[in-house]
Amino acid sequence: MENILEKLVNNSKKAIDEGVYDISESYSNSGINLEEVISNSQHAPLITEVKFSSPALGNIRKISDPVEIAVQMVNGGASALSVLTQPFLFDGSPELFIKVRKVVQVPMLMKDITIDKIQIDAAKKIGADYFLLIQSLFDKKMVPEMDELIEYGHKQGVKVIVEAHTSEEFENACETNADIVGINNRNLDTLKIDLNTTKDILEKSNTTKTIISESGIESQEDIRFLHKCGAKGYLIGTAIMKNDNIEQTVRGLVNSI
Repeated sequence: MENILEKLVNNSKKAIDEGVYDISESYSNSGINLEEVISNSQHAPLITEVKFSSPALGNIRKISDPVEIAVQMVNGGASALSVLTQPFLFDGSPELFIKVRKVVQVPMLMKDITIDKIQIDAAKKIGADYFLLIQSLFDKKMVPEMDELIEYGHKQGVKVIVEAHTSEEFENACETNADIVGINNRNLDTLKIDLNTTKDILEKSNTTKTIISESGIESQEDIRFLHKCGAKGYLIGTAIMKNDNIEQTVRGLVNSI
Protein backbone atom coordinates (compact mmCIF):
# COMPACT_ATOMS: atom_id res chain seq x y z
CA MET A 1 0.00 0.00 0.00
CA GLU A 2 1.43 3.36 -0.99
CA ASN A 3 1.95 5.89 1.79
CA ILE A 4 0.84 9.50 1.62
CA LEU A 5 4.17 10.82 0.30
CA GLU A 6 4.24 8.18 -2.43
CA LYS A 7 0.68 9.09 -3.34
CA LEU A 8 1.57 12.79 -3.55
CA VAL A 9 4.56 12.04 -5.80
CA ASN A 10 2.49 9.76 -8.00
CA ASN A 11 -0.21 12.43 -8.26
CA SER A 12 2.39 14.90 -9.54
CA LYS A 13 3.61 12.35 -12.09
CA LYS A 14 0.01 11.85 -13.21
CA ALA A 15 -0.56 15.60 -13.45
CA ILE A 16 2.60 15.98 -15.54
CA ASP A 17 1.55 13.13 -17.84
CA GLU A 18 -1.91 14.67 -18.26
CA GLY A 19 -0.46 18.04 -19.31
CA VAL A 20 -1.61 19.99 -16.25
CA TYR A 21 1.59 22.07 -16.35
CA ASP A 22 1.52 22.81 -20.08
CA ILE A 23 1.07 26.59 -19.94
CA SER A 24 0.73 28.59 -23.16
CA GLU A 25 0.87 32.20 -21.92
CA SER A 26 3.36 33.82 -19.56
CA TYR A 27 2.76 36.16 -16.63
CA SER A 28 5.14 38.26 -14.54
CA ASN A 29 5.74 37.59 -10.87
CA SER A 30 5.57 40.34 -8.25
CA GLY A 31 9.30 41.08 -8.23
CA ILE A 32 9.07 41.49 -4.45
CA ASN A 33 11.65 39.86 -2.17
CA LEU A 34 9.59 37.99 0.42
CA GLU A 35 12.61 37.44 2.68
CA GLU A 36 12.98 41.22 2.98
CA VAL A 37 9.26 41.65 3.58
CA ILE A 38 9.41 39.08 6.39
CA SER A 39 12.54 40.63 7.88
CA ASN A 40 11.15 44.17 7.85
CA SER A 41 7.59 43.41 8.95
CA GLN A 42 6.35 45.19 12.07
CA HIS A 43 3.58 42.61 12.52
CA ALA A 44 3.23 38.87 11.82
CA PRO A 45 4.17 38.23 8.17
CA LEU A 46 1.57 35.79 6.88
CA ILE A 47 1.68 33.64 3.79
CA THR A 48 -2.02 32.86 3.47
CA GLU A 49 -3.11 29.89 1.44
CA VAL A 50 -5.94 29.60 -1.07
CA LYS A 51 -6.77 25.93 -0.53
CA PHE A 52 -10.15 24.27 -1.00
CA SER A 53 -9.17 20.67 -0.16
CA SER A 54 -6.34 18.70 1.44
CA PRO A 55 -5.40 15.05 2.00
CA ALA A 56 -5.78 15.51 5.76
CA LEU A 57 -9.19 17.20 5.85
CA GLY A 58 -10.82 16.52 2.50
CA ASN A 59 -13.05 19.44 1.52
CA ILE A 60 -12.13 22.58 3.50
CA ARG A 61 -14.34 25.13 1.80
CA LYS A 62 -16.86 25.00 -0.99
CA ILE A 63 -15.01 25.81 -4.21
CA SER A 64 -15.70 29.45 -5.01
CA ASP A 65 -14.01 32.43 -6.61
CA PRO A 66 -10.30 32.24 -5.66
CA VAL A 67 -9.80 35.87 -6.69
CA GLU A 68 -12.35 37.15 -4.20
CA ILE A 69 -10.69 35.11 -1.45
CA ALA A 70 -7.19 36.26 -2.43
CA VAL A 71 -8.21 39.94 -2.47
CA GLN A 72 -9.73 39.60 0.99
CA MET A 73 -6.50 38.00 2.23
CA VAL A 74 -4.37 40.81 0.82
CA ASN A 75 -6.76 43.47 2.16
CA GLY A 76 -6.42 41.80 5.56
CA GLY A 77 -2.66 42.31 5.43
CA ALA A 78 -1.25 39.05 4.06
CA SER A 79 2.40 39.48 3.04
CA ALA A 80 2.21 36.75 0.40
CA LEU A 81 -0.16 34.16 -1.01
CA SER A 82 0.22 30.43 -1.46
CA VAL A 83 -2.01 28.96 -4.17
CA LEU A 84 -2.41 25.25 -4.83
CA THR A 85 -1.71 24.06 -8.37
CA GLN A 86 -2.01 20.32 -7.65
CA PRO A 87 -5.37 19.04 -8.93
CA PHE A 88 -5.48 15.71 -7.11
CA LEU A 89 -6.50 15.83 -3.42
CA PHE A 90 -6.07 19.63 -3.36
CA ASP A 91 -8.49 20.84 -6.08
CA GLY A 92 -5.84 23.26 -7.34
CA SER A 93 -4.66 24.15 -10.83
CA PRO A 94 -2.28 26.49 -12.65
CA GLU A 95 -5.37 28.22 -14.06
CA LEU A 96 -6.60 28.98 -10.55
CA PHE A 97 -3.15 30.41 -9.72
CA ILE A 98 -3.17 32.59 -12.84
CA LYS A 99 -6.58 34.06 -11.95
CA VAL A 100 -5.14 35.23 -8.63
CA ARG A 101 -1.82 36.36 -10.12
CA LYS A 102 -3.64 38.74 -12.45
CA VAL A 103 -5.16 40.74 -9.60
CA VAL A 104 -2.68 40.78 -6.70
CA GLN A 105 0.74 42.40 -6.43
CA VAL A 106 2.13 40.40 -3.49
CA PRO A 107 4.65 37.53 -3.77
CA MET A 108 3.01 34.20 -4.64
CA LEU A 109 4.06 30.63 -3.88
CA MET A 110 3.13 27.88 -6.34
CA LYS A 111 2.14 25.22 -3.79
CA ASP A 112 2.60 21.79 -5.29
CA ILE A 113 4.56 18.59 -4.94
CA THR A 114 7.43 19.66 -7.21
CA ILE A 115 9.37 16.71 -8.63
CA ASP A 116 10.28 17.83 -12.13
CA LYS A 117 11.64 20.81 -14.08
CA ILE A 118 8.39 20.85 -16.07
CA GLN A 119 6.65 22.15 -12.95
CA ILE A 120 9.31 24.81 -12.45
CA ASP A 121 8.81 25.95 -16.04
CA ALA A 122 5.12 26.23 -15.22
CA ALA A 123 5.91 28.21 -12.05
CA LYS A 124 7.81 30.76 -14.11
CA LYS A 125 5.07 31.04 -16.72
CA ILE A 126 2.22 31.49 -14.27
CA GLY A 127 4.07 34.26 -12.44
CA ALA A 128 5.10 32.45 -9.27
CA ASP A 129 7.73 34.14 -7.12
CA TYR A 130 8.43 30.88 -5.26
CA PHE A 131 7.88 27.16 -5.66
CA LEU A 132 7.96 24.42 -3.03
CA LEU A 133 10.30 21.49 -2.55
CA ILE A 134 9.77 18.89 0.19
CA GLN A 135 13.07 17.79 1.75
CA SER A 136 11.88 14.33 2.78
CA LEU A 137 11.19 13.35 -0.84
CA PHE A 138 14.88 13.86 -1.59
CA ASP A 139 16.17 12.37 1.66
CA LYS A 140 14.12 9.24 0.96
CA LYS A 141 15.39 9.16 -2.65
CA MET A 142 11.82 9.39 -3.94
CA VAL A 143 12.88 12.34 -6.10
CA PRO A 144 16.42 12.89 -7.43
CA GLU A 145 18.69 15.94 -7.14
CA MET A 146 17.19 18.72 -5.07
CA ASP A 147 20.19 20.98 -5.73
CA GLU A 148 19.61 20.64 -9.45
CA LEU A 149 15.97 21.71 -9.14
CA ILE A 150 16.89 24.68 -6.91
CA GLU A 151 19.57 25.82 -9.36
CA TYR A 152 17.17 25.39 -12.27
CA GLY A 153 14.51 27.44 -10.49
CA HIS A 154 16.96 30.24 -9.77
CA LYS A 155 18.03 30.29 -13.42
CA GLN A 156 14.37 30.70 -14.33
CA GLY A 157 14.02 33.57 -11.88
CA VAL A 158 11.87 31.64 -9.42
CA LYS A 159 12.89 31.34 -5.77
CA VAL A 160 12.53 28.26 -3.62
CA ILE A 161 10.96 27.32 -0.30
CA VAL A 162 12.27 24.00 1.00
CA GLU A 163 10.03 22.35 3.56
CA ALA A 164 11.25 20.10 6.40
CA HIS A 165 9.60 18.25 9.27
CA THR A 166 12.45 16.73 11.28
CA SER A 167 15.71 18.18 12.60
CA GLU A 168 17.69 16.11 10.11
CA GLU A 169 15.55 17.29 7.19
CA PHE A 170 15.82 20.86 8.47
CA GLU A 171 19.63 20.76 8.62
CA ASN A 172 19.73 19.26 5.12
CA ALA A 173 17.38 21.98 3.87
CA CYS A 174 19.53 24.71 5.42
CA GLU A 175 22.56 23.38 3.58
CA THR A 176 20.86 23.93 0.22
CA ASN A 177 20.54 27.22 -1.67
CA ALA A 178 16.90 27.48 -0.62
CA ASP A 179 15.76 31.07 -0.25
CA ILE A 180 13.36 30.22 2.59
CA VAL A 181 13.15 27.11 4.76
CA GLY A 182 9.75 26.07 6.04
CA ILE A 183 9.13 23.86 9.06
CA ASN A 184 6.00 21.79 8.48
CA ASN A 185 4.33 21.06 11.80
CA ARG A 186 2.41 18.29 10.06
CA ASN A 187 3.95 14.83 9.77
CA LEU A 188 3.24 13.89 6.15
CA ASP A 189 3.42 10.19 6.99
CA THR A 190 0.71 10.34 9.67
CA LEU A 191 -0.86 13.79 8.94
CA LYS A 192 -0.68 14.59 12.67
CA ILE A 193 0.13 18.19 13.69
CA ASP A 194 2.28 19.43 16.56
CA LEU A 195 3.39 23.06 16.79
CA ASN A 196 6.22 21.92 19.06
CA THR A 197 7.85 20.63 15.88
CA THR A 198 8.97 24.20 15.12
CA LYS A 199 10.09 24.74 18.72
CA ASP A 200 12.10 21.50 18.90
CA ILE A 201 13.86 22.09 15.58
CA LEU A 202 14.76 25.74 16.17
CA GLU A 203 16.07 25.10 19.69
CA LYS A 204 18.92 23.15 18.08
CA SER A 205 19.58 25.50 15.16
CA ASN A 206 21.59 28.66 14.59
CA THR A 207 20.79 29.03 10.89
CA THR A 208 20.69 32.45 9.26
CA LYS A 209 18.07 31.34 6.73
CA THR A 210 14.63 32.92 6.70
CA ILE A 211 12.46 30.41 8.58
CA ILE A 212 8.70 30.09 8.32
CA SER A 213 6.40 27.78 10.26
CA GLU A 214 3.64 25.92 8.43
CA SER A 215 0.50 23.90 9.29
CA GLY A 216 -1.75 23.86 12.32
CA ILE A 217 -1.57 27.60 13.02
CA GLU A 218 -5.01 28.75 14.11
CA SER A 219 -4.78 31.64 16.56
CA GLN A 220 -2.90 34.71 17.72
CA GLU A 221 -1.54 32.60 20.57
CA ASP A 222 -0.14 30.07 18.08
CA ILE A 223 1.68 32.81 16.17
CA ARG A 224 3.10 34.37 19.33
CA PHE A 225 4.31 30.94 20.46
CA LEU A 226 6.00 30.25 17.11
CA HIS A 227 7.48 33.76 17.03
CA LYS A 228 8.99 33.14 20.46
CA CYS A 229 10.43 29.87 19.10
CA GLY A 230 12.25 31.78 16.35
CA ALA A 231 9.97 31.45 13.32
CA LYS A 232 9.90 34.65 11.25
CA GLY A 233 6.92 33.99 8.97
CA TYR A 234 3.75 31.90 9.15
CA LEU A 235 1.98 29.94 6.42
CA ILE A 236 -1.71 29.60 7.26
CA GLY A 237 -4.39 28.03 5.11
CA THR A 238 -7.13 25.97 6.71
CA ALA A 239 -7.88 28.24 9.70
CA ILE A 240 -8.48 31.12 7.29
CA MET A 241 -10.26 29.19 4.54
CA LYS A 242 -12.74 27.76 7.06
CA ASN A 243 -13.70 31.22 8.28
CA ASP A 244 -16.64 33.20 6.92
CA ASN A 245 -14.87 36.56 7.22
CA ILE A 246 -11.48 35.99 5.60
CA GLU A 247 -10.29 39.60 5.65
CA GLN A 248 -11.07 40.06 9.33
CA THR A 249 -9.49 36.72 10.21
CA VAL A 250 -6.26 37.57 8.39
CA ARG A 251 -6.13 41.02 9.96
CA GLY A 252 -6.50 39.55 13.43
CA LEU A 253 -3.69 37.04 12.84
CA VAL A 254 -1.39 39.68 11.32
CA ASN A 255 -1.87 41.77 14.45
CA SER A 256 -0.75 38.89 16.69
CA ILE A 257 2.65 40.59 16.87
